[in-house]
Amino acid sequence: MYPKPSQSLTPNTYAYEAGPMVKATGFREYDARWLFGSEINLMGIQALGLGLGTLLREMGVKPELVTGHDYRSYSSSIKYAMVTGLMAAGVKVHDIGLALSPMAYFAQFDLDVAAVAMVTASHNDNGWTGVKMGAQRPVTFGPEEMGRLRDIVLEGRFRYADGGGYRFVENFGARYIADLASRPKLKRRLKVVAACGNGTAGAFAPQVLEKLGCEVVPLDVELDYNFPRYNPNPEDMKMLHAIADKVRESGADVGLGFDGDGDRCGVVDNNGEEIFADKIGVMLARDLSKLYPDSTFVVDVKSTGLFATDPELIARGAKADYWKTGHSYIKRRVTDLKALAGFEKSGHFFFNSPVGRGYDDGVLTAIHVLDMLDRNPDKSMADLYRALPKTWGSPTMSPHCADEVKYGIVDQVVAHFEGMRARGDTIIGQKIRDLVTVNGVRVTAADGTWGLVRASSNKPELVVVVESPASEANMRAMFAAVDAVIRTHPQVGEYNQTI
Repeated sequence: MYPKPSQSLTPNTYAYEAGPMVKATGFREYDARWLFGSEINLMGIQALGLGLGTLLREMGVKPELVTGHDYRSYSSSIKYAMVTGLMAAGVKVHDIGLALSPMAYFAQFDLDVAAVAMVTASHNDNGWTGVKMGAQRPVTFGPEEMGRLRDIVLEGRFRYADGGGYRFVENFGARYIADLASRPKLKRRLKVVAACGNGTAGAFAPQVLEKLGCEVVPLDVELDYNFPRYNPNPEDMKMLHAIADKVRESGADVGLGFDGDGDRCGVVDNNGEEIFADKIGVMLARDLSKLYPDSTFVVDVKSTGLFATDPELIARGAKADYWKTGHSYIKRRVTDLKALAGFEKSGHFFFNSPVGRGYDDGVLTAIHVLDMLDRNPDKSMADLYRALPKTWGSPTMSPHCADEVKYGIVDQVVAHFEGMRARGDTIIGQKIRDLVTVNGVRVTAADGTWGLVRASSNKPELVVVVESPASEANMRAMFAAVDAVIRTHPQVGEYNQTI
Protein backbone atom coordinates (compact mmCIF):
# COMPACT_ATOMS: atom_id res chain seq x y z
CA MET A 1 0.00 0.00 0.00
CA TYR A 2 1.02 3.62 -0.47
CA PRO A 3 2.62 5.05 2.70
CA LYS A 4 0.57 7.20 5.04
CA PRO A 5 1.78 10.80 4.59
CA SER A 6 3.88 12.62 7.18
CA GLN A 7 3.00 16.14 8.29
CA SER A 8 6.58 17.35 8.12
CA LEU A 9 9.83 16.10 6.59
CA THR A 10 13.22 17.74 6.13
CA PRO A 11 14.16 18.39 2.47
CA ASN A 12 17.31 16.81 1.08
CA THR A 13 17.04 13.75 3.30
CA TYR A 14 16.31 10.09 2.64
CA ALA A 15 12.95 10.33 4.40
CA TYR A 16 11.88 13.28 2.25
CA GLU A 17 12.55 11.35 -0.98
CA ALA A 18 11.27 8.01 0.31
CA GLY A 19 7.83 9.00 1.57
CA PRO A 20 4.94 11.43 1.09
CA MET A 21 4.65 14.68 3.05
CA VAL A 22 1.30 16.52 3.16
CA LYS A 23 0.65 19.31 5.67
CA ALA A 24 -2.95 19.16 6.87
CA THR A 25 -3.55 22.93 6.61
CA GLY A 26 -3.20 22.72 2.82
CA PHE A 27 -6.71 21.28 2.59
CA ARG A 28 -8.64 24.51 2.64
CA GLU A 29 -12.33 25.31 2.50
CA TYR A 30 -12.75 25.00 -1.25
CA ASP A 31 -9.41 24.07 -2.80
CA ALA A 32 -5.91 22.99 -1.80
CA ARG A 33 -2.85 25.25 -1.37
CA TRP A 34 0.64 24.40 -0.11
CA LEU A 35 4.13 25.84 -0.18
CA PHE A 36 5.80 23.34 -2.47
CA GLY A 37 8.83 21.72 -0.87
CA SER A 38 8.21 22.75 2.72
CA GLU A 39 4.54 21.71 3.11
CA ILE A 40 4.13 19.06 0.41
CA ASN A 41 6.55 17.03 -1.71
CA LEU A 42 6.06 15.18 -5.00
CA MET A 43 5.16 11.95 -3.26
CA GLY A 44 2.62 13.95 -1.28
CA ILE A 45 1.14 15.21 -4.54
CA GLN A 46 0.98 11.60 -5.74
CA ALA A 47 -0.88 10.72 -2.54
CA LEU A 48 -3.28 13.59 -3.25
CA GLY A 49 -4.04 12.13 -6.69
CA LEU A 50 -4.55 8.67 -5.24
CA GLY A 51 -6.83 10.14 -2.59
CA LEU A 52 -8.83 12.13 -5.12
CA GLY A 53 -9.33 9.03 -7.27
CA THR A 54 -10.46 7.14 -4.15
CA LEU A 55 -12.93 9.92 -3.31
CA LEU A 56 -14.39 9.98 -6.83
CA ARG A 57 -15.19 6.28 -6.56
CA GLU A 58 -16.71 6.76 -3.09
CA MET A 59 -18.90 9.52 -4.53
CA GLY A 60 -20.08 7.28 -7.35
CA VAL A 61 -18.59 9.58 -9.99
CA LYS A 62 -17.41 8.09 -13.28
CA PRO A 63 -13.61 7.70 -12.89
CA GLU A 64 -12.62 10.21 -15.58
CA LEU A 65 -11.04 13.57 -14.95
CA VAL A 66 -9.78 16.68 -16.76
CA THR A 67 -6.49 18.20 -15.63
CA GLY A 68 -4.22 21.06 -16.66
CA HIS A 69 -1.53 23.23 -15.09
CA ASP A 70 -0.69 26.92 -14.79
CA TYR A 71 2.56 28.58 -15.84
CA ARG A 72 4.99 28.11 -12.97
CA SER A 73 8.36 26.40 -13.11
CA TYR A 74 7.16 23.43 -11.06
CA SER A 75 3.47 23.10 -12.01
CA SER A 76 4.01 20.55 -14.77
CA SER A 77 5.95 18.18 -12.53
CA ILE A 78 3.31 18.53 -9.83
CA LYS A 79 0.57 17.71 -12.33
CA TYR A 80 2.29 14.56 -13.53
CA ALA A 81 2.86 13.40 -9.95
CA MET A 82 -0.86 13.88 -9.31
CA VAL A 83 -1.72 12.06 -12.54
CA THR A 84 0.24 8.96 -11.47
CA GLY A 85 -1.78 8.84 -8.26
CA LEU A 86 -5.06 9.29 -10.14
CA MET A 87 -4.18 6.50 -12.58
CA ALA A 88 -3.28 4.19 -9.69
CA ALA A 89 -6.81 4.76 -8.41
CA GLY A 90 -8.21 3.68 -11.79
CA VAL A 91 -8.98 7.15 -13.15
CA LYS A 92 -8.79 7.94 -16.87
CA VAL A 93 -7.09 11.34 -17.13
CA HIS A 94 -7.65 13.87 -19.94
CA ASP A 95 -4.70 16.29 -19.83
CA ILE A 96 -5.26 19.65 -21.58
CA GLY A 97 -1.70 20.81 -20.81
CA LEU A 98 -0.84 24.42 -20.00
CA ALA A 99 -4.18 26.01 -19.24
CA LEU A 100 -6.31 28.53 -17.42
CA SER A 101 -8.60 27.23 -14.69
CA PRO A 102 -11.70 28.18 -16.76
CA MET A 103 -10.23 26.20 -19.67
CA ALA A 104 -10.31 23.14 -17.43
CA TYR A 105 -13.90 23.90 -16.42
CA PHE A 106 -14.82 24.38 -20.08
CA ALA A 107 -13.17 21.04 -20.85
CA GLN A 108 -15.56 19.32 -18.44
CA PHE A 109 -18.36 20.38 -20.80
CA ASP A 110 -16.51 20.11 -24.09
CA LEU A 111 -15.04 16.65 -23.39
CA ASP A 112 -18.10 15.49 -21.40
CA VAL A 113 -16.09 14.65 -18.28
CA ALA A 114 -17.60 15.16 -14.82
CA ALA A 115 -14.46 15.65 -12.69
CA VAL A 116 -11.65 18.22 -12.79
CA ALA A 117 -8.35 18.80 -10.98
CA MET A 118 -6.56 21.96 -12.09
CA VAL A 119 -3.01 22.42 -10.79
CA THR A 120 -2.66 26.10 -9.91
CA ALA A 121 -1.68 28.41 -7.09
CA SER A 122 -3.86 31.10 -8.71
CA HIS A 123 -2.55 34.52 -7.62
CA ASN A 124 -0.42 33.24 -4.71
CA ASP A 125 3.28 34.10 -4.72
CA ASN A 126 5.80 31.82 -6.37
CA GLY A 127 6.56 28.86 -4.15
CA TRP A 128 2.88 28.06 -3.68
CA THR A 129 1.07 25.27 -5.48
CA GLY A 130 -2.46 23.95 -5.27
CA VAL A 131 -5.34 22.15 -6.93
CA LYS A 132 -8.88 23.29 -7.74
CA MET A 133 -11.13 20.24 -7.87
CA GLY A 134 -14.69 19.29 -8.67
CA ALA A 135 -16.82 16.27 -9.53
CA GLN A 136 -20.03 17.90 -10.76
CA ARG A 137 -19.87 20.60 -13.40
CA PRO A 138 -19.98 23.55 -13.01
CA VAL A 139 -19.39 23.46 -9.22
CA THR A 140 -16.15 22.73 -7.41
CA PHE A 141 -15.45 21.13 -4.04
CA GLY A 142 -16.56 22.85 -0.86
CA PRO A 143 -15.72 22.11 2.80
CA GLU A 144 -17.53 18.75 2.92
CA GLU A 145 -15.69 17.27 -0.06
CA MET A 146 -12.38 18.85 0.95
CA GLY A 147 -12.76 17.38 4.43
CA ARG A 148 -13.40 13.92 3.04
CA LEU A 149 -10.39 14.21 0.72
CA ARG A 150 -8.19 15.40 3.60
CA ASP A 151 -9.16 12.44 5.76
CA ILE A 152 -8.55 9.91 2.97
CA VAL A 153 -5.10 11.34 2.22
CA LEU A 154 -3.85 11.98 5.76
CA GLU A 155 -5.13 8.62 7.06
CA GLY A 156 -3.79 6.75 4.03
CA ARG A 157 -7.19 5.24 3.17
CA PHE A 158 -6.32 4.78 -0.50
CA ARG A 159 -8.07 2.36 -2.84
CA TYR A 160 -6.21 1.10 -5.89
CA ALA A 161 -8.18 0.16 -8.99
CA ASP A 162 -7.52 -1.05 -12.53
CA GLY A 163 -8.61 0.87 -15.63
CA GLY A 164 -6.61 4.06 -15.16
CA GLY A 165 -5.27 5.76 -18.27
CA TYR A 166 -3.81 8.94 -19.71
CA ARG A 167 -4.73 10.96 -22.80
CA PHE A 168 -3.18 14.25 -23.85
CA VAL A 169 -5.69 16.55 -25.56
CA GLU A 170 -3.68 18.42 -28.18
CA ASN A 171 -4.11 22.18 -28.68
CA PHE A 172 -7.09 22.47 -26.38
CA GLY A 173 -6.46 26.19 -25.94
CA ALA A 174 -7.63 26.79 -29.51
CA ARG A 175 -10.97 25.15 -28.68
CA TYR A 176 -11.37 27.39 -25.64
CA ILE A 177 -10.56 30.53 -27.64
CA ALA A 178 -12.94 29.49 -30.41
CA ASP A 179 -15.76 28.92 -27.91
CA LEU A 180 -15.44 32.43 -26.44
CA ALA A 181 -15.04 34.06 -29.85
CA SER A 182 -17.97 32.25 -31.50
CA ARG A 183 -20.29 35.25 -31.27
CA PRO A 184 -20.81 38.53 -33.16
CA LYS A 185 -17.99 41.05 -32.99
CA LEU A 186 -18.39 44.19 -30.92
CA LYS A 187 -19.94 47.15 -32.71
CA ARG A 188 -17.58 49.62 -31.02
CA ARG A 189 -13.91 49.57 -31.90
CA LEU A 190 -12.61 49.53 -28.33
CA LYS A 191 -8.97 50.01 -27.37
CA VAL A 192 -8.29 47.62 -24.51
CA VAL A 193 -5.25 47.18 -22.28
CA ALA A 194 -4.88 43.44 -21.62
CA ALA A 195 -2.66 42.95 -18.56
CA CYS A 196 -1.64 39.42 -17.62
CA GLY A 197 1.18 39.89 -15.10
CA ASN A 198 3.32 37.42 -17.11
CA GLY A 199 0.91 34.69 -16.01
CA THR A 200 -0.89 32.00 -17.99
CA ALA A 201 -3.62 34.33 -19.30
CA GLY A 202 -1.07 36.00 -21.59
CA ALA A 203 -1.28 32.99 -23.92
CA PHE A 204 -5.05 33.24 -24.37
CA ALA A 205 -6.81 36.45 -23.29
CA PRO A 206 -5.28 38.85 -25.86
CA GLN A 207 -6.24 36.49 -28.72
CA VAL A 208 -9.87 36.35 -27.60
CA LEU A 209 -10.10 40.14 -27.31
CA GLU A 210 -8.61 40.60 -30.78
CA LYS A 211 -11.10 38.12 -32.28
CA LEU A 212 -13.93 40.19 -30.79
CA GLY A 213 -12.68 43.23 -32.71
CA CYS A 214 -10.75 45.05 -29.98
CA GLU A 215 -7.54 46.97 -30.50
CA VAL A 216 -5.43 45.24 -27.86
CA VAL A 217 -2.68 47.04 -25.98
CA PRO A 218 -0.66 44.20 -24.42
CA LEU A 219 0.84 44.62 -20.96
CA ASP A 220 3.07 41.92 -19.45
CA VAL A 221 1.57 39.22 -21.68
CA GLU A 222 4.85 37.34 -22.19
CA LEU A 223 4.77 34.22 -20.05
CA ASP A 224 7.46 34.40 -17.34
CA TYR A 225 7.04 32.28 -14.23
CA ASN A 226 9.38 34.60 -12.32
CA PHE A 227 6.62 37.28 -12.40
CA PRO A 228 9.27 40.01 -12.78
CA ARG A 229 7.02 43.07 -12.29
CA TYR A 230 4.28 41.98 -9.89
CA ASN A 231 2.17 38.98 -9.02
CA PRO A 232 -0.67 38.46 -11.51
CA ASN A 233 -3.40 39.47 -9.06
CA PRO A 234 -5.95 42.08 -10.22
CA GLU A 235 -6.96 42.73 -6.61
CA ASP A 236 -3.40 43.91 -5.85
CA MET A 237 -2.93 47.66 -6.12
CA LYS A 238 0.52 47.27 -7.72
CA MET A 239 -0.99 45.47 -10.72
CA LEU A 240 -3.92 47.90 -10.90
CA HIS A 241 -1.58 50.90 -10.86
CA ALA A 242 0.46 49.38 -13.72
CA ILE A 243 -2.74 48.94 -15.74
CA ALA A 244 -3.83 52.50 -14.94
CA ASP A 245 -0.51 53.91 -16.15
CA LYS A 246 -0.84 51.97 -19.43
CA VAL A 247 -4.43 53.12 -19.96
CA ARG A 248 -3.43 56.78 -19.56
CA GLU A 249 -0.35 56.34 -21.76
CA SER A 250 -2.26 54.60 -24.58
CA GLY A 251 -5.61 56.40 -24.36
CA ALA A 252 -7.41 53.08 -23.98
CA ASP A 253 -11.14 52.77 -23.39
CA VAL A 254 -10.64 50.28 -20.59
CA GLY A 255 -7.94 48.26 -18.86
CA LEU A 256 -8.49 44.58 -18.08
CA GLY A 257 -6.23 42.61 -15.74
CA PHE A 258 -6.20 38.81 -15.40
CA ASP A 259 -4.88 36.74 -12.52
CA GLY A 260 -2.39 33.88 -12.67
CA ASP A 261 -4.87 31.19 -13.69
CA GLY A 262 -7.30 33.41 -15.61
CA ASP A 263 -10.45 32.96 -13.55
CA ARG A 264 -10.52 36.59 -12.30
CA CYS A 265 -10.61 39.97 -14.00
CA GLY A 266 -9.84 43.46 -12.71
CA VAL A 267 -10.94 46.67 -14.43
CA VAL A 268 -9.50 50.18 -14.83
CA ASP A 269 -11.58 52.89 -16.50
CA ASN A 270 -10.58 55.18 -19.38
CA ASN A 271 -9.29 57.81 -16.95
CA GLY A 272 -6.93 55.33 -15.33
CA GLU A 273 -9.09 54.94 -12.22
CA GLU A 274 -9.11 51.50 -10.65
CA ILE A 275 -12.63 50.19 -10.11
CA PHE A 276 -12.89 47.57 -7.39
CA ALA A 277 -14.48 44.36 -8.62
CA ASP A 278 -17.58 44.65 -6.45
CA LYS A 279 -18.44 47.98 -8.10
CA ILE A 280 -17.87 46.38 -11.52
CA GLY A 281 -20.32 43.73 -10.37
CA VAL A 282 -22.95 46.38 -9.63
CA MET A 283 -22.39 47.92 -13.07
CA LEU A 284 -22.76 44.53 -14.76
CA ALA A 285 -25.83 43.72 -12.67
CA ARG A 286 -27.36 47.02 -13.83
CA ASP A 287 -26.58 46.16 -17.45
CA LEU A 288 -27.83 42.56 -17.27
CA SER A 289 -30.96 43.46 -15.30
CA LYS A 290 -32.11 45.58 -18.26
CA LEU A 291 -32.06 42.42 -20.38
CA TYR A 292 -33.18 40.03 -17.62
CA PRO A 293 -35.39 41.82 -15.06
CA ASP A 294 -36.24 40.18 -11.70
CA SER A 295 -32.94 38.33 -11.67
CA THR A 296 -31.09 37.13 -8.60
CA PHE A 297 -27.43 38.04 -8.08
CA VAL A 298 -25.31 36.20 -5.52
CA VAL A 299 -22.72 38.43 -3.85
CA ASP A 300 -19.94 37.64 -1.38
CA VAL A 301 -19.88 39.28 2.06
CA LYS A 302 -16.79 41.35 1.14
CA SER A 303 -18.77 43.24 -1.50
CA THR A 304 -20.44 46.64 -1.54
CA GLY A 305 -23.90 47.12 -0.05
CA LEU A 306 -25.05 48.68 -3.34
CA PHE A 307 -26.29 45.33 -4.64
CA ALA A 308 -29.14 45.62 -2.12
CA THR A 309 -29.65 49.40 -2.13
CA ASP A 310 -29.00 50.62 -5.70
CA PRO A 311 -32.22 52.28 -6.97
CA GLU A 312 -31.79 50.97 -10.54
CA LEU A 313 -31.45 47.37 -9.41
CA ILE A 314 -34.43 47.73 -7.06
CA ALA A 315 -36.52 49.25 -9.88
CA ARG A 316 -35.81 46.23 -12.11
CA GLY A 317 -36.70 43.72 -9.44
CA ALA A 318 -33.14 42.51 -8.94
CA LYS A 319 -32.54 40.53 -5.77
CA ALA A 320 -29.21 40.36 -3.91
CA ASP A 321 -28.17 37.26 -1.97
CA TYR A 322 -25.10 37.89 0.24
CA TRP A 323 -23.16 34.67 0.72
CA LYS A 324 -19.84 33.21 1.84
CA THR A 325 -16.66 34.43 0.15
CA GLY A 326 -14.95 31.80 -1.99
CA HIS A 327 -15.23 30.69 -5.59
CA SER A 328 -16.74 27.30 -4.67
CA TYR A 329 -19.29 28.81 -2.29
CA ILE A 330 -20.51 31.45 -4.74
CA LYS A 331 -20.43 29.06 -7.70
CA ARG A 332 -22.58 26.50 -5.86
CA ARG A 333 -24.96 29.18 -4.56
CA VAL A 334 -25.44 30.55 -8.08
CA THR A 335 -26.25 27.04 -9.28
CA ASP A 336 -28.57 26.23 -6.37
CA LEU A 337 -30.53 29.50 -6.66
CA LYS A 338 -30.45 29.48 -10.48
CA ALA A 339 -29.15 33.04 -10.17
CA LEU A 340 -28.21 34.95 -13.31
CA ALA A 341 -24.74 35.76 -11.98
CA GLY A 342 -22.54 35.80 -8.91
CA PHE A 343 -19.93 38.40 -7.97
CA GLU A 344 -16.96 38.36 -5.59
CA LYS A 345 -14.93 41.39 -4.57
CA SER A 346 -11.83 39.38 -5.49
CA GLY A 347 -12.87 39.43 -9.17
CA HIS A 348 -14.33 35.93 -9.45
CA PHE A 349 -17.52 36.43 -11.48
CA PHE A 350 -19.94 33.60 -12.33
CA PHE A 351 -22.31 34.01 -15.26
CA ASN A 352 -25.08 31.44 -15.39
CA SER A 353 -27.42 30.41 -18.20
CA PRO A 354 -28.22 32.07 -20.56
CA VAL A 355 -25.09 34.27 -20.25
CA GLY A 356 -22.59 31.62 -19.17
CA ARG A 357 -22.13 28.07 -17.89
CA GLY A 358 -21.96 28.94 -14.19
CA TYR A 359 -18.18 28.81 -13.58
CA ASP A 360 -15.72 31.67 -13.07
CA ASP A 361 -13.84 32.80 -16.16
CA GLY A 362 -11.90 36.08 -16.19
CA VAL A 363 -11.91 36.26 -19.98
CA LEU A 364 -15.70 35.84 -20.10
CA THR A 365 -15.96 38.55 -17.44
CA ALA A 366 -13.91 40.82 -19.71
CA ILE A 367 -16.33 40.06 -22.56
CA HIS A 368 -19.31 41.05 -20.41
CA VAL A 369 -17.56 44.32 -19.51
CA LEU A 370 -16.98 45.01 -23.21
CA ASP A 371 -20.59 44.09 -24.05
CA MET A 372 -21.72 46.61 -21.43
CA LEU A 373 -19.67 49.31 -23.15
CA ASP A 374 -20.99 48.17 -26.53
CA ARG A 375 -24.58 48.56 -25.32
CA ASN A 376 -23.80 52.09 -24.12
CA PRO A 377 -22.12 53.63 -27.19
CA ASP A 378 -22.42 57.20 -25.91
CA LYS A 379 -20.85 56.43 -22.51
CA SER A 380 -17.31 55.72 -21.35
CA MET A 381 -16.32 53.32 -18.58
CA ALA A 382 -15.84 56.33 -16.32
CA ASP A 383 -19.36 57.57 -17.15
CA LEU A 384 -20.86 54.22 -16.16
CA TYR A 385 -18.84 54.20 -12.94
CA ARG A 386 -19.85 57.76 -12.02
CA ALA A 387 -23.51 56.78 -12.46
CA LEU A 388 -23.30 54.53 -9.39
CA PRO A 389 -24.30 55.93 -6.00
CA LYS A 390 -21.17 57.12 -4.19
CA THR A 391 -19.61 54.96 -1.49
CA TRP A 392 -16.18 55.01 0.12
CA GLY A 393 -14.62 51.55 0.22
CA SER A 394 -11.30 49.98 1.09
CA PRO A 395 -9.27 47.45 -0.86
CA THR A 396 -9.12 43.94 0.56
CA MET A 397 -6.67 44.16 3.46
CA SER A 398 -4.95 41.03 4.75
CA PRO A 399 -3.00 41.00 8.03
CA HIS A 400 -0.88 37.89 8.50
CA CYS A 401 -2.31 35.21 10.79
CA ALA A 402 -1.17 31.59 10.96
CA ASP A 403 -3.48 28.96 9.49
CA GLU A 404 -3.49 27.10 12.80
CA VAL A 405 -5.03 30.01 14.77
CA LYS A 406 -6.88 32.23 12.27
CA TYR A 407 -10.30 30.54 12.53
CA GLY A 408 -10.23 30.63 16.33
CA ILE A 409 -9.36 34.31 16.31
CA VAL A 410 -12.20 35.08 13.90
CA ASP A 411 -14.59 33.17 16.17
CA GLN A 412 -13.53 35.44 19.03
CA VAL A 413 -13.98 38.56 16.88
CA VAL A 414 -17.49 37.37 15.95
CA ALA A 415 -18.30 36.78 19.62
CA HIS A 416 -17.00 40.26 20.48
CA PHE A 417 -19.37 41.99 18.04
CA GLU A 418 -22.27 39.74 19.02
CA GLY A 419 -21.66 40.77 22.62
CA MET A 420 -21.62 44.46 21.62
CA ARG A 421 -24.97 44.13 19.88
CA ALA A 422 -26.50 42.18 22.79
CA ARG A 423 -25.42 44.91 25.23
CA GLY A 424 -26.65 47.69 22.98
CA ASP A 425 -23.12 49.09 22.52
CA THR A 426 -22.49 51.49 19.64
CA ILE A 427 -19.91 51.37 16.87
CA ILE A 428 -18.51 54.59 15.31
CA GLY A 429 -21.02 56.35 17.58
CA GLN A 430 -24.02 54.58 16.07
CA LYS A 431 -26.31 51.69 16.88
CA ILE A 432 -25.37 48.35 15.31
CA ARG A 433 -28.00 47.84 12.62
CA ASP A 434 -27.02 44.37 11.45
CA LEU A 435 -24.58 41.50 11.91
CA VAL A 436 -24.00 38.95 9.15
CA THR A 437 -22.09 35.93 10.46
CA VAL A 438 -22.38 33.52 7.52
CA ASN A 439 -18.63 33.99 6.87
CA GLY A 440 -16.75 35.71 9.69
CA VAL A 441 -18.60 38.85 10.76
CA ARG A 442 -19.92 41.82 8.81
CA VAL A 443 -21.00 44.54 11.26
CA THR A 444 -23.16 47.37 9.90
CA ALA A 445 -23.84 50.70 11.63
CA ALA A 446 -27.11 52.64 11.42
CA ASP A 447 -25.98 54.74 8.42
CA GLY A 448 -24.98 51.65 6.38
CA THR A 449 -21.23 51.86 7.11
CA TRP A 450 -19.91 48.33 7.54
CA GLY A 451 -16.76 46.37 8.34
CA LEU A 452 -15.89 42.75 7.65
CA VAL A 453 -13.45 40.37 9.32
CA ARG A 454 -13.05 36.81 8.08
CA ALA A 455 -10.33 34.18 7.74
CA SER A 456 -8.70 33.81 4.35
CA SER A 457 -9.38 30.42 2.83
CA ASN A 458 -6.22 30.49 0.69
CA LYS A 459 -3.40 31.89 2.80
CA PRO A 460 -2.33 32.37 6.44
CA GLU A 461 -4.18 35.70 6.72
CA LEU A 462 -7.28 37.43 7.96
CA VAL A 463 -9.36 39.48 5.53
CA VAL A 464 -10.62 42.97 6.41
CA VAL A 465 -12.86 45.20 4.26
CA VAL A 466 -14.74 48.40 5.18
CA GLU A 467 -17.19 50.61 3.29
CA SER A 468 -19.39 53.63 3.99
CA PRO A 469 -22.20 55.16 1.92
CA ALA A 470 -22.02 58.21 4.19
CA SER A 471 -18.44 59.52 4.20
CA GLU A 472 -14.75 58.67 3.96
CA ALA A 473 -14.43 59.66 7.62
CA ASN A 474 -16.95 57.02 8.64
CA MET A 475 -15.18 54.42 6.51
CA ARG A 476 -11.91 55.19 8.29
CA ALA A 477 -13.64 55.19 11.66
CA MET A 478 -15.06 51.74 10.96
CA PHE A 479 -11.62 50.47 10.02
CA ALA A 480 -10.22 51.85 13.28
CA ALA A 481 -13.02 50.20 15.25
CA VAL A 482 -12.59 46.82 13.58
CA ASP A 483 -8.80 46.95 13.76
CA ALA A 484 -8.93 47.76 17.47
CA VAL A 485 -10.74 44.46 18.06
CA ILE A 486 -8.27 42.57 15.86
CA ARG A 487 -5.31 44.09 17.72
CA THR A 488 -6.43 42.45 20.97
CA HIS A 489 -4.99 39.28 19.42
CA PRO A 490 -1.17 39.51 19.29
CA GLN A 491 -0.98 36.58 16.84
CA VAL A 492 -2.26 38.88 14.08
CA GLY A 493 0.52 40.58 12.11
CA GLU A 494 0.77 43.61 9.86
CA TYR A 495 -1.45 44.39 6.88
CA ASN A 496 -0.31 43.82 3.30
CA GLN A 497 -1.96 47.15 2.42
CA THR A 498 -4.23 49.58 4.20
CA ILE A 499 -6.41 52.63 3.57
